[in-house]
Amino acid sequence: MRVIFNEEMKAVADDLDRMAQDVHKAIYGAGDALLNADVEAAQAVIDGDIEIDALESSVIDQCVKLLAKQNPVATDLRVVVSTLRLAATFERMGDLARHIAEAARRTYPQCPLPDEAKPLFTQMVDFLRTTADRLVNMLADRDAKIAEQVIIDDDKLDDLHKQMFTLVQSDDWNSTKEQLIDVVLLGRFLERLGDHAVSASRRVVFIVSGFDPSKEPTRDEGTDID
Repeated sequence: MRVIFNEEMKAVADDLDRMAQDVHKAIYGAGDALLNADVEAAQAVIDGDIEIDALESSVIDQCVKLLAKQNPVATDLRVVVSTLRLAATFERMGDLARHIAEAARRTYPQCPLPDEAKPLFTQMVDFLRTTADRLVNMLADRDAKIAEQVIIDDDKLDDLHKQMFTLVQSDDWNSTKEQLIDVVLLGRFLERLGDHAVSASRRVVFIVSGFDPSKEPTRDEGTDID
């Protein structure tokens, strides 16, 4: 029975790893679409979100069967439930990357960002690319140290998000109302990607140690649904 459980859990873990890799690809592609007005990159992200959704469904189905057939307890139950939450988090990250790509496709051949906002958004995209690299490695190795680093570093992205609001409220802001709306929404999407990365990292720490590392208990409240 234990051998069967381990084999089935390995299949679930493989799907979850593929989700992380697809989210990594989506974050990189969305950044290219946003900063470079790359419509092909945008379309690839939009099309790729179908695969992320399909993998989430596969993970959910497999986990439900594990719960029903194997009746896991203690550590095994923690892993299965956390895996369900991770799949939902990665699915939402794929959606956010798709939203960014859709904005880039909508404004093509123009960039949705005015020139004065590009340096700040470049920093946000670069930060999230580093985070995406870490997520893949963290999940593949179940590395709690990488997870803890993702959690700690998220404050940097929050600070960049605050700078975005300072920028659009400054007297030097001369862009259109449509650009203002795009900047605020795109900044929110990028900031939420960081929040979901934090949520995923907390799940991994919980899987490894059974400890919830939340430094701010309400910080990722609602992460899997908004």
